Amino acid sequence: MIIAYWCILIAALLPYVWVFVAKQSGERYNNRDPRSWQARQTNPRSMRAHAAHLNGFESFPAFVAGVLMAQLAGVPHGTIALLAIVFVIARVLHGVFYIANVHALRSLVWLVGFASALALIVMAALKVT
Repeated sequence: MIIAYWCILIAALLPYVWVFVAKQSGERYNNRDPRSWQARQTNPRSMRAHAAHLNGFESFPAFVAGVLMAQLAGVPHGTIALLAIVFVIARVLHGVFYIANVHALRSLVWLVGFASALALIVMAALKVT
């Protein structure tokens, strides 16, 4: 189960990687008003990195719920670990493709990550009933 927990930590930290890229890609960063600063950015890389940052937070709750639900329901640890690793790899690639503006692959890996989190939730629900 430890692998899935490490994957949760990695998934929790990934949005901060993308926001770091956003801040490095835009005009000189202003920490006094970061939201207004980001709203004024016109650099596409900064804007895409910020979008990846937000999407990372959006995907996180379903993944954590899936891992914890699967664990509590007694889904085999190897299955949980595999799906957690797939989720993290998909989320890393999602951010990379988002920043690189490779929209088709970005959407594909988003789907893979979402399917991984959803599979954990569904397996837990099926195991419990």
